[in-house]
Amino acid sequence: MHTEDTYKTISKPSIGELFKDKNSKFIGYAFHVENEDEIKTHIEEVKKEHHSARHWCYAYQLGTETITFRANDDGEPNNSAGMPIYGQIQSFDLTNVLVIVVRYYGGVKLGVGGLINAYKTGAQLALEASDIIEKTINTNFSLKFEYKNMSKVMRILKENQIDIINQTLELNCLLEISVRKGNASRVFEIFNQFYGVKIDEL
Repeated sequence: MHTEDTYKTISKPSIGELFKDKNSKFIGYAFHVENEDEIKTHIEEVKKEHHSARHWCYAYQLGTETITFRANDDGEPNNSAGMPIYGQIQSFDLTNVLVIVVRYYGGVKLGVGGLINAYKTGAQLALEASDIIEKTINTNFSLKFEYKNMSKVMRILKENQIDIINQTLELNCLLEISVRKGNASRVFEIFNQFYGVKIDEL
């Protein structure tokens, strides 16, 4: 099981193998997403690409510590599409991910059980085809200090493998750093004890 300060997501879009049941065709897509605007864009793109499909059902989950999710049946019977797709996002233990399953209707009704299975399988195939990565949940700090302390600060950042996200280097230096959540309090202490550096959580 991953630790408290990591999460799993997918690195790039993926498409699952085609799944067929009684002439209906299901194609699953998975996308890495960071916000609702990206979700809208991907849904619109998939609808455009499959404009002759009957349904474009989807589910997504965003966030690490505060979770937002949504499951959409897009006209299929209640909870027969969106929730089975969301169930796969959960069973793969992913977040910041959107899964869309496109259905081309084949003229034969599948019944609720058949739909649940088909959408679940469509989502599963899309996620199995994806590249799952583990990322750390980070805390960001700002460091303010005089230029004369630059080399010391840089050495501490290097020793602790801390990423600099932004820097403004003038007479007074301002760095924005990103620290894995599990190490945040330790890093805060290091800089808090460093005379001449002001550290603040962002």
